[in-house]
Amino acid sequence: MADKKDKSKETKGSVQKAAPKSAKADGKPKAQAKETKKSAKPAATSEVGVAKTAPVKTEPPRMQLQYKETVIPALMKEFSYKNPMQAPKLVKIVLNVGLGEAIANAKALDFAVDELGRITGQRPVITKAKKSIAAFKLREGMPIGCSVTLRREHMFEFLDRFISAALPRIRDFKGVPTKSFDGRGNYTLGIKEQIIFPEIEYDKVESVHGMDVVFVTTANTDEEGRALLRHLGMPFKK
Repeated sequence: MADKKDKSKETKGSVQKAAPKSAKADGKPKAQAKETKKSAKPAATSEVGVAKTAPVKTEPPRMQLQYKETVIPALMKEFSYKNPMQAPKLVKIVLNVGLGEAIANAKALDFAVDELGRITGQRPVITKAKKSIAAFKLREGMPIGCSVTLRREHMFEFLDRFISAALPRIRDFKGVPTKSFDGRGNYTLGIKEQIIFPEIEYDKVESVHGMDVVFVTTANTDEEGRALLRHLGMPFKK
């Protein structure tokens, strides 16, 4: 009986030891199999990640393309620039609304903020009084207006809509004045009514108010700044 038990143990041990050898002989080692599994997983996740985070290509605004393709060559020819980087460019457009009636009626400022946001597509910033004026019952720090600063693509999109859609809606429009430059190539234009913008619904307007539109450029002189805006399509008076 003892001999039979010993033989059964020996046969079991031989089977257990022989099993790993046959597995190694039939396929790849375990270490290589693990490496292939690890290398396969990141490939799948990377493909999914690329599909989700792929950047969407959008075309630049029409006015921005016009500046690069036609305005810069025209300015180089007109002012004899040797380098395209010397040509003046538009840096930003600032829209500023001042409301004296906001002192007595705070809701008037809320309507102005909403309208300016519709016009520009950007949230306005509340402007506050810097000084106290007793005659107007104005205290320092009191909100009296709002403003928006547009740059890059938003700036060119607004300029395109402003020139092609808003200015032609001014009653008896004959062009914008040419003498509103500050001596450094920056141009300021006063708008009397905000209803010239197509984004404003006339029936929902609480009060008609104006605004200042400031075009900030890199021009060194008013002549260069005027030429830049003229080539961009600004309808100056002749």
